[in-house]
Amino acid sequence: MNKKYLIIEDERLAYEELKRMMKVLRPEYELLGWAVSVEQAVHLIKNIAVNLMLVDIRLADGDCFEIFEQVHSEVPIIFTTAYDEYALKAFKLHSIDYLLKPITDTDLDAALHKFEKMSCISPANRQFSDLRKEFERLINPKNRFLIKQGEYYHHINTSEIAFFYSEEKYTFIHTFSNKQYIIDYTIDRLQSILDPKLFFRVSRGCIVNVNSIKSVSKYFVGRLKLQLSTECHLNITIPRNRVKDFLDWMDDIK
Repeated sequence: MNKKYLIIEDERLAYEELKRMMKVLRPEYELLGWAVSVEQAVHLIKNIAVNLMLVDIRLADGDCFEIFEQVHSEVPIIFTTAYDEYALKAFKLHSIDYLLKPITDTDLDAALHKFEKMSCISPANRQFSDLRKEFERLINPKNRFLIKQGEYYHHINTSEIAFFYSEEKYTFIHTFSNKQYIIDYTIDRLQSILDPKLFFRVSRGCIVNVNSIKSVSKYFVGRLKLQLSTECHLNITIPRNRVKDFLDWMDDIK
C-alpha cells in the first residue's frame, strides 16, 4: 500500500526541496498536504489520514510542539530543522529522525528507511499493542499526581480531583476542596491514563469525575448541561453526538 505524507514547513523553498527529494527517493509516496503554520497543521492532522509527517520545528506562528499540544497524533515524524537544540524534545514525540538543514538526499533516504522498518510491524501486532494498553489502563489507572508548589512537592490522589481542564495552553486539576493546580499533562494524555469508570471527557478541554456531577439537565439542540458540586467557571455541556455515551457511562453500562 502506498504511503501518504504531510509536509509542515513555513519556507516555500524548503518545502519545494523536500517535495523534490521525496519524488526522487519515494515516487510511490503520495503528498496529501502542506502546512506553514501551527493552525494549518492542526487542521490537516485532524482531517487527513497519513502515514508520515515531515515537520520543521519553527513555523510561521510558533513552534511545531504547539501542534501536538492541541491534537493527539501517533503518526511517525521526521523532523527537519536548522536548530539542533530541540532534539531531545522532538524525540519525546513519535520521532523517526531529526535532520539538520541543509538536508541531503542521503539524510532523507536513511530516515525513510528507518520509517519503513518500523512500518513492517503488522497491523495485528499494533492492534494487540493497543488492546494491551487499554487493558493496562483498566486494571492499573493513574492513582495520584505530583504537584509542585514553589520549592515543595506533594501529591494529590486522583479520587480527590473533581475535574481537569485546559485553558490558555495550561492543564489544571480542580479538587473537591476547590483548590487548583497546574500539571504537566495534556487532556489527551489524561484521557489515556485515567480510570474510564470514574472519569469522562465531556469536551475537548475538560474531563470530569462522576462523583463531581451534581445534576444533568436537557439543553439546547439535544445537548445536556452539567452542574458540578464544586466551584466551576466552565459552561460544561455534552454535545448531542456524545449524549448516549455519556448516559451509558453515568449508568455504568459495559
